[in-house]
Amino acid sequence: MNILGIIPARYGSTRFEGKPLALINGKMMIQRVYEQSKKAAMLTDVVVATDDRRIFDAVTGFGGRAVMTSPNHKSGTDRCREVVGKIGADYEAVINIQGDEPYINPQQINQIAELISDSDTQIASLCKPIRDIDELLSHNAVKVVMDKNGKALYFSRYTIPFQRNESDTDKWMQLSTYYRHVGIYAYKTSVLKEISELPQSVLEKSESLEQLRWLENGYSVRMGVTEFESFSVDVPDDIRKIESVFKNC
Repeated sequence: MNILGIIPARYGSTRFEGKPLALINGKMMIQRVYEQSKKAAMLTDVVVATDDRRIFDAVTGFGGRAVMTSPNHKSGTDRCREVVGKIGADYEAVINIQGDEPYINPQQINQIAELISDSDTQIASLCKPIRDIDELLSHNAVKVVMDKNGKALYFSRYTIPFQRNESDTDKWMQLSTYYRHVGIYAYKTSVLKEISELPQSVLEKSESLEQLRWLENGYSVRMGVTEFESFSVDVPDDIRKIESVFKNC
């Protein structure tokens, strides 16, 4: 299957302006994401989708491939849809790779590529078991519950499933396995075109989670379980933390 890896990258950010160009262990973050993505054997091509000429020039400067996109997109999904239309190549699936995970593991990209390669899969994503109570209760950690076939039933910033008969939250992980959603998506190209035209849904607005729009409109999201930890950069202080973990990389 021909699969295109797209890395959306914006310059403007209220919490960290110019984040894609920030240096991490001496190399720009967008370059690290790009190079890690290129290691994924199941990707046919990798491209950065950006609305800023500075990022475009930086990517082409280190030998990467970039496409300029509209600054008006509200999500990475919409940016991916524009890239597919501009490139025009016959890609059967697209993987939306987070541009703020400089050390993303290529095996995660291959795993989600395997999922989207299944003829019955419309959209795919990953999740990781939660083993920390603070993460379980954090509204910044998106949780997901799945059916017996590994398809997402619901995503929420709140703790799901809720343990109605146990008031001590410290015991909740003894009663159920909880999963944190890992923000990487794969779509069949035909499905990407469809979901990018959907209006915002009630559930999406309530939780501020785009993937709920797809579920609410009847699309299925196949989930894969990963044990690899993801390290993302949200604010400048995160760089110091990541550099301490990946000292020799």
